[in-house]
Amino acid sequence: MVSNFFAMISRMKFIERWSLMRNSRQENLSEHSLEVAMLAHALAVISNERLGNNLNAEKAAVLGIYHDATEIITGDMPTPIKYFNKNIQGAFKEVEKDAAEKLFCMLPDYLKKYYEDIFFASEEDLYLRKLVKAADKISALIKCIEEEKAGNREFVLAKKSLYDQLRNMKLKEADIFMEEFLPAYNKTLDELN
Repeated sequence: MVSNFFAMISRMKFIERWSLMRNSRQENLSEHSLEVAMLAHALAVISNERLGNNLNAEKAAVLGIYHDATEIITGDMPTPIKYFNKNIQGAFKEVEKDAAEKLFCMLPDYLKKYYEDIFFASEEDLYLRKLVKAADKISALIKCIEEEKAGNREFVLAKKSLYDQLRNMKLKEADIFMEEFLPAYNKTLDELN
């Protein structure tokens, strides 16, 4: 039997992000998911090393890879629309749940046990999912910084909003990352070297 799962997942590269914003450089879902995976991994490692936790950093990375996979089916819904009111937000959560189910059902039975808690939150992964959410916001904040560096003022308010959202999450791991690593994103390549 032929499975469509990975062919469908590979379509993340065709989903453009930030559709309502003028971009100096387009960003697709595939590259965003890679960055979120790296950031989620880093946040989990920071949690372990700096805060004395024992989180599965590799699992955080995998959750980051697939965190927006449902957008292959739903598309990237702009934030102002997705969170316009509780009715739209609730309806979109149902659409995302249906999309997750559709993707999951594309897997052959022998793989489903490995992907079930990636597509459907398990109780034990709730904190990792919070870190992935923070990584998602950090990735968006990095995009805003990059756009601002390119002279694009379109992302100024989004940058402030994301920064505030991250602070309001009250996640020490995210605070540490923003203090120790985020300033480097303002540097040029020569300054990084």
